[in-house]
Amino acid sequence: MSDVTDSPLLQKARAFEYANEALFITDAANSIIAVNRAFTRMTGYAPHDVIGQNPRVLASGQTSPDVYYDMWLALEKNDFWQGEVWDRRRDGSTYPKHLTISVVRNAAHEVENYVASFSDITERKQAADRMFHLAHHDGLTGLLNRTALEVQLQNALVYAQREKHQVGVLLIDLDNFKQVNDTLGHHVGDHLLLQVGRRLKDCVRANDPVARLGGDEFIVVLQDIESAMSVGAIASKIQRSLADAYQVDEYTLYATPSIGVSLYPIDGSDPDVLIKNADSAMYHAKAQGRNNFKFFAASMNAAAHERLKLENALRSALEGINSNQDSQFELYFQPQIHISSGKITGLEALARWSHPELGPIPPTRFIQIAEETGLIQPLGDWVFWEACRRLKEFKEAGVTNMRVAVNLSTQQLRHDNLPVVVRGALACYDLLPEELELEITESTAMQNPAATIAILEQLKDMGIVLAVDDFGTGYSSLSYLKHLPIHRLKLDRTFVKDIDTSREDAAICSATIVLAHSLGLDLVAEGVETTAQRDYLQNLGCDLFQGFLYSKPLPADQLLPFIREWNARIEGMQA
Repeated sequence: MSDVTDSPLLQKARAFEYANEALFITDAANSIIAVNRAFTRMTGYAPHDVIGQNPRVLASGQTSPDVYYDMWLALEKNDFWQGEVWDRRRDGSTYPKHLTISVVRNAAHEVENYVASFSDITERKQAADRMFHLAHHDGLTGLLNRTALEVQLQNALVYAQREKHQVGVLLIDLDNFKQVNDTLGHHVGDHLLLQVGRRLKDCVRANDPVARLGGDEFIVVLQDIESAMSVGAIASKIQRSLADAYQVDEYTLYATPSIGVSLYPIDGSDPDVLIKNADSAMYHAKAQGRNNFKFFAASMNAAAHERLKLENALRSALEGINSNQDSQFELYFQPQIHISSGKITGLEALARWSHPELGPIPPTRFIQIAEETGLIQPLGDWVFWEACRRLKEFKEAGVTNMRVAVNLSTQQLRHDNLPVVVRGALACYDLLPEELELEITESTAMQNPAATIAILEQLKDMGIVLAVDDFGTGYSSLSYLKHLPIHRLKLDRTFVKDIDTSREDAAICSATIVLAHSLGLDLVAEGVETTAQRDYLQNLGCDLFQGFLYSKPLPADQLLPFIREWNARIEGMQA
């Protein structure tokens, strides 16, 4: 047997003796033959404690056997594996770690050694867990917030469609809560809301989601129901429970509820519509004397007719693009400021629609309709090609070192030929891959993670910059997030808005920046509107800013002078 102490492998291992990551090496029989100092520091085991031992000595018993099964399959097939496991230190404490294992083979292709490195990811997981909880739960009551509620409602609708069940959505508003707040103060009001949340939970099954939308508005989702009658019975139960007296400190309070009810599938088939219709019914209940509940009726919602009119106008406008008519759409661009240089280094392309009769239509209205009707596909295609065309014009006008970001819809990402389309656009307009950034939302990424990763890998290999937009508003799995081949996270404006006044929003922003940087990603903050927000985010280590503090979205003819003036001013300040 050869003397392993003089093997080239161990000579190389000594070079890593002072590495930050823990390192250990085993022989072909999986007995540990060497560890480095970081290993001892992280695990508490000295070399003499583990040399000759199987790495199982580190196991905590908390890692699924399936993980180890997949690990050995990968090592046999690919000579490499990386993943997350839970291990135990010498003092008995357990901790999560990111583990990487490589196989070393000899000339005969026989296994000689396994080289493993790992790092303690406790802080990263804790930060991610805090961020996840804060992002999806109400800070006062601990109930779900709207973001998480909509995800759970969507899941309930998918299940109900498959099983041919109904779903009930109850929107609850307290009738005289404002009076309590105004007369007795927010302290009393907050304690009242806490009790309302507990009573709502007690009125429904454990698997029925309960959320606080904000203020004194709550939502309950009743899953797997048989009839409207059963929903009515629960609504009546909630009404009676919430109408009972509350005791807060020395005060006896009453806060009767007005409840609106919508039903899937008769009142809508997506979360937004069902919540909107329940809201309409709730206002009808208030108009009928309060302290009661009402089911939604189509006659309550005159907005439905307005929506249909807008949908038809949108469809006609998109057809006009394809028939070479004068476009009703125009691209606006919102600058992105790089903190380190102060210069504008990127632009987000945003669609704007001006109807010849209806006038300018807010994006919040027509984008939602486009997504619900499938029109987002042709609209997204137009935005992509128009953004590439405009970027070429900007370069020809002397604006260089600029990147344009374009949002991709779920439908666009589903197409296997997306990389081919992108490559064609780059060639058509003589653009460099790094001049184009493609953005997807969390919810888009999570609809089919495996397929999404495959498409994004191709785009990344081309040199395209990739970003996850509106981060924190979706329900993404952090285990999938670390596998997404992306370069940037964009922090949603909803968390930036109150960052300097809301402890919860500040915690979410801080945790998101830590998470992004730990994954080697840039962090772009959207919706920066005040110097206080800017300063707070800059102190947290944010990389890029985007928002009205710097510029609103601009049409192309206003954008170029703005960029030239901005960057010239920055260069003058730095001279």
